Amino acid sequence: MKILVPVKRVVDYNVKVRVKADQTGVDLANVKMSLNPFCEIAVEEAVRLKEAGIATEVVVVSIGQTGAQEQLRTALALGADRAILIETELNLDSLQVAKLLAKVVGNEQPQLVIIGKQAIDSDNNQTGQMLAALTGMGQGTFASKVVVADGKVAVTREIDGGLQTVSLKLPAVVSTDLRLNEPRYASLPNIMKAKKKPLDIVAADSFGVALQSQVKTLKVAAPKVRQAGVMVDSVDALVAKLKQEAKVI
Repeated sequence: MKILVPVKRVVDYNVKVRVKADQTGVDLANVKMSLNPFCEIAVEEAVRLKEAGIATEVVVVSIGQTGAQEQLRTALALGADRAILIETELNLDSLQVAKLLAKVVGNEQPQLVIIGKQAIDSDNNQTGQMLAALTGMGQGTFASKVVVADGKVAVTREIDGGLQTVSLKLPAVVSTDLRLNEPRYASLPNIMKAKKKPLDIVAADSFGVALQSQVKTLKVAAPKVRQAGVMVDSVDALVAKLKQEAKVI
C-alpha cells in the first residue's frame, strides 16, 4: 500500500511573527521555517504504518518555493521514502493546493492520503476536505486513531460530544489531529540517509491547474496589545468596574 503525505513549510511555532510595515503579510526575512506540526504527525503516522508492514511506500509532497526542499528532507529523515516538490513562487489558497494535490493523487494512485488537518500559518482547515471532494475519496477528519485492515481504514475522530469512529473504504483521505501520535526526532544517521533519497521537482504550471487565487488579502495586522488585569476586593467592586470602565454591563 502506498501512502501520500502532503506537507507544508511554515514559520516555526517558536518564532514570534512580525507583520510587514505595509501590512501586506508576515515578514519572513531571516525567520526560521519548519515542517508544519500537523504535517509532522501525518508523516509519523504514515511511517508507523510502514513499520507495521501495512504500507510499502511513503511519499511526501509539498507545494511552494525552492526552500521547501528543506522540509521535505526532514520528512525523508523521519522515514518517508521519496519526495515531490511542486515548485511555485505564488501564494496559493486551499483550493489551488487541493487541485494540485488531486493531480498528484491521479499520478501516484495512493491507497491512503494522510494530511495534517490544518497549517499553523493560515489555520484554514480546508485542504484535506477539498482534496477528498475533488478525488471522490471518503474522508476521516480530525483523526486521533487510525487502524487500517481488510481494505478499510477506521478513523476515530474528535467531535464536540466526544469520539466518533468512521469506517472508510480505501482509497481514502485522513486528516490528523494533535492527539494521533507523538512525532519522532530525526536521528543523525537518518538525516544523512535522507540526502540520498529521491526528491523530484516539478513546476506547478505543468499540471494544467489555474493557479490564480480567488482569495485577496486586504490587510494583515497584529492583534491589539491587551491591558494588564487588575484584582478587585469584592463582587461589588467588580460590577462597578464592568459598568464604569469596561462598559460591558
